[in-house]
Amino acid sequence: MQKLFITDLDHTFLHSSQSVSQFSKKIWNEKANHALLSIATARSFSKTSEFLKGLKLEHPLTLLDGAMVATTEKKIISLNTLTKEIGDAIIEESISFGIYPYVIALRDQKSLDESFDIPPILNNYQTFLINNHYISDERIVHKKRIEGANETLKLVYMGEESLLRPLSKHLKKVFGNTIEVKLSPENYMKCYFLTILHPLSDKAHALDKVHEYLNLDAKETTVFGDSINDIGMFKLAGTSIAVNNALDIVKKEATLVLKESNNEDAVAKYLQRTIKS
Repeated sequence: MQKLFITDLDHTFLHSSQSVSQFSKKIWNEKANHALLSIATARSFSKTSEFLKGLKLEHPLTLLDGAMVATTEKKIISLNTLTKEIGDAIIEESISFGIYPYVIALRDQKSLDESFDIPPILNNYQTFLINNHYISDERIVHKKRIEGANETLKLVYMGEESLLRPLSKHLKKVFGNTIEVKLSPENYMKCYFLTILHPLSDKAHALDKVHEYLNLDAKETTVFGDSINDIGMFKLAGTSIAVNNALDIVKKEATLVLKESNNEDAVAKYLQRTIKS
């Protein structure tokens, strides 16, 4: 039976330039003939496809922190979204903290077309991200009033930990297990992301769906990651691997910590050493 290898993208498989090296592309495409290779990312289908252009991607993709699992042919295997009502309620609760989220929603299930709604009031981190990474993104919609959508994939706040940690605690207290709350440091911008999702929208639940779809056992799976949203799948997979630049809390959960970082092609070098041609 072929083994399954699933890697996170940012800070794990992608270099810090948010690109895949030619070495990693070469190794990935070679080893894709001898093992099942895929990804699990906070990124959307469109961004993932953009970053991984030229790579063999033949197996289910875990997207948007686990809110969606889909094939490269855009067939949805699993989808968990928040309702407009709960999205509106979350936004209302955050107003007293003086911060508004991006709202990422699914426009169309056949095309996997998304909207990326931008609030009218942005902090410096949000402004920098939009102006430097999403200025020409066709999904962007600038809203006069930010609100939930019918199929909200996730709400994303950016800011200082001192602001977002109290907000995350408040939202957990108000909404309990009706939402998934993830607070993580963002090393590219030296701030924090607070992501609000459906309670089943995490990489562990998504990995279960991938195993079911491929008829594989968790012990046959190796996963790679660096951040808090990878811990769930670390606990589920047979082998969990942290890149050298991973957060310490993630390294503690890993079966193995690699000596190489994402910028040193850690995942590709492990695949090169491990998968027999």
